[in-house]
Amino acid sequence: MQAFNQLEPHIGTAAACDVLQINRARIYRERARAVPTETPPQALPSRPRPPLALSEQERQDLLDVLNSERFADMAPAAVYATLLDEGRYHGSVRTMYRVLEQAGEVRERRAQRKHPVYVKPELLATQPNQVWSWDITKIKGPVKWSYFHLYVIIDIFSRYVVGWMIAPRETAELAELLIADTIGKQSIAPGTLTLHADRGTSMRSKTVAELLVDLEVTKTHSRPHVSDDNPFSEAQFKTLKYRPDFPERFGSIEDARAHCQRFFEWYNVEHLHSGIGFMTPESMHYGTAAVLHEQRTQALDAAFNANPLRFKGVRPTPPALPTAAWINPPKEAKAA
Repeated sequence: MQAFNQLEPHIGTAAACDVLQINRARIYRERARAVPTETPPQALPSRPRPPLALSEQERQDLLDVLNSERFADMAPAAVYATLLDEGRYHGSVRTMYRVLEQAGEVRERRAQRKHPVYVKPELLATQPNQVWSWDITKIKGPVKWSYFHLYVIIDIFSRYVVGWMIAPRETAELAELLIADTIGKQSIAPGTLTLHADRGTSMRSKTVAELLVDLEVTKTHSRPHVSDDNPFSEAQFKTLKYRPDFPERFGSIEDARAHCQRFFEWYNVEHLHSGIGFMTPESMHYGTAAVLHEQRTQALDAAFNANPLRFKGVRPTPPALPTAAWINPPKEAKAA
């Protein structure tokens, strides 16, 4: 570059690059890099205090008024109007916001309720009458905006509906009556049952809670707005409402009860549930599923022995019976 710098003033940039076989773009790039692109920052002149600004004492007085017990729950605009009604003026609404912002208080100044951390329920049943799930759903009445309330308790291991009731309204007292009656019919021993539900009013009522304490039944609840925490009840309601004979509306509460009587008889006794190896909930709940499973195994063995080629030499087996039912299984259980 020293030779170029000596030659360029005499013959020009282009000719010097040709003589020395230098790319002109290189010369321009290096010159551009040598030019400073940023100017050193200059200190801004201090802004003079506005002549109409509040003094420090006036600013503190206004902040004290805004944070007083009387006005702590009010918006600045409401404080401004209230003070004017009393013949007092401490500053404009914008000034109030500015003072609050400078004090770091442009936010809700009251003590805020902190939402609790809800624990994900993880429930395991390895036999009937260990974990029940219950819920309430609405079914349409004879006219618009009329509903009946269907209470259903289901065993999550067997999928057996152990108790149900239809009522014109949802109350904790009716829920208490159904739960107590169902526990009595199933002869549940104290300390052996967990009852799971969502966070509805009846489910979290003091009436139901006191009953479960008296009966030594453990209660758990779903997390707010998490339908997957109560999957067995939700699936059972879907089966009910997606049946071809489920009507758009029921003419009366007696019609609804008659329909549900037929449905739950079918559901418990005849319905071959895919979640329990295509057994009926009744057979799983009362322990006859193992005998039926053995009968299916023998039938498949006979078919295989009669014609192994039809099965390509692989002995068929019926769907396995479940050994456990989970609500929110942990990762280890899912992997297994």
